Amino acid sequence: MKYSLLLLVFLANTSFAQHVFDQPVVIKNLKKHVYYLADDKLEGRRTGTEGEMLAAKYISKNFKKNKIKSGGTNGYLQPFTVNDGRTLEAGSFLKIDGTSLELDTDFFPLSFSGGGGNSANTAVWFDVKDAVAKLKDNPHHNIMEDIRTAAIQAEKEKKTLIVYNSGSEKDELVWDKKSKMSALEIPVVYVKNTTILKHNLKPGSSNVELNLNFKNQSRTGHNVVGFIDNGAENTIVIGAHFDHLGYGEDNNSLYTGPHPMVHNGADDNASGTSALLELGRMLKKSKLKNNNYLLIAFSGEELGLYGSRFFVENYPQVNKINYMINMDMIGRAADSARKLTVGGFGTSPTWSELIKQESCLFELKIDSSGSGPSDHTSFYKKDIPVLFFFTGTHMDYHKPSDDADKISFFGTSEVVRYVYNIIEKTDTRGKLTFLKTREASIGRSSFKVTFGILIDYTFSGKGVYVDGVSDNRPAAKAGILRGDVVYQIGDHQVTDVTTYMQALNKFNKGETVIIKLTRGKEDISLPLTF
Repeated sequence: MKYSLLLLVFLANTSFAQHVFDQPVVIKNLKKHVYYLADDKLEGRRTGTEGEMLAAKYISKNFKKNKIKSGGTNGYLQPFTVNDGRTLEAGSFLKIDGTSLELDTDFFPLSFSGGGGNSANTAVWFDVKDAVAKLKDNPHHNIMEDIRTAAIQAEKEKKTLIVYNSGSEKDELVWDKKSKMSALEIPVVYVKNTTILKHNLKPGSSNVELNLNFKNQSRTGHNVVGFIDNGAENTIVIGAHFDHLGYGEDNNSLYTGPHPMVHNGADDNASGTSALLELGRMLKKSKLKNNNYLLIAFSGEELGLYGSRFFVENYPQVNKINYMINMDMIGRAADSARKLTVGGFGTSPTWSELIKQESCLFELKIDSSGSGPSDHTSFYKKDIPVLFFFTGTHMDYHKPSDDADKISFFGTSEVVRYVYNIIEKTDTRGKLTFLKTREASIGRSSFKVTFGILIDYTFSGKGVYVDGVSDNRPAAKAGILRGDVVYQIGDHQVTDVTTYMQALNKFNKGETVIIKLTRGKEDISLPLTF
């Protein structure tokens, strides 16, 4: 009874054009889209695969069917490049005391190893036995950080670092060929203890010769872009990522089973993509003509917002974007007791005027931040107002069990209805005012201190690239600017996002440290107080 009354209140208060929104038709179309996109034959829509291309063709076909123009650089498609790790080329070798060792069988490079080679007498050895032993008392001890410290010292001496484990406890070290960790300037290789015993090698020997010839790997992802051109001054972007995890090859799956399985990603994010297609169909038929509409299905989101970042960096009229709406995982309204999170609430004063609990079927959870782990962040970094719609995580998140039969299509259709209402209400308001917001709260409890910066997770250089600076936070007060690359915090080297986060855990509020960074070609040191 309570639900029925709430629905009646919602319908009575909405100004929605009923001839555009036919709920049975919307539900039917949503179901069709999700079941196709989350079908096994698309093999999880991993960025740069045939499955991704099948999904891209399906989205393009639907845009064309609804007479939505192409807006990509190749028809509806907008290709972009994804960094996909490194491989070792022919000619790579390692010899110790004249004994040739075999890659993978006897040795392997660590993920942050540099390339190149050396001649004899230029190597140092590092035994991880003691670091592994620390895990007994502290399971969170980071062995790799100990190795990095040794490697940085070896780098100063311009020597190769040979890592080994003389203890009986396993260290679980491997070569992650898809790692995007920044490489050092020296080779860092791990020699297996079985190899040392087999060939009677002497740890500490300086008679080491090697050459590591790395080749960078990449793959091509594709955004799918449709454009409704109303001849307006400004354009609203409506987006949803359509890529997912494939078989979990990029180490972003939470599945722990013994055999690889396809991750269909029905909620993440076939649900948001299906809503994007329906909103495009409805907006094309509507009388809302005071804005143009860019409808973008992003790829590369699961790898670090590659697609959306590429779009905003290459769209020539980014200053004409009015605002951006992002829908990511909106298919489990039933699982979340009809709760709907609306992020980006603080990015424009207009949102507080339009987004009201009493005019929504859902229980709204408001998040003011304009940044977060989805594609709206790329637009927020360009000072564009954003809204982010999300019905919550669940037990199937990033697992093969995220299938189409678990989607609440009625709930998803109500999200579509609600988003359309917001678009309708902004039709006569002109270009919205942008406001900066606090950092996203996600993950902040993990750290004792924060910088107050937005990081470019696609940056492949050495250090962390500052893609935004929050007002009145430590970084801003210290004088750090967008575009700076931070490579040291106090005594701690920062080579990538991982070491940046590890360094933050070393400090307490009130401490002052020296930050070292590059700004253009200049090295700068700044005092920063947490």
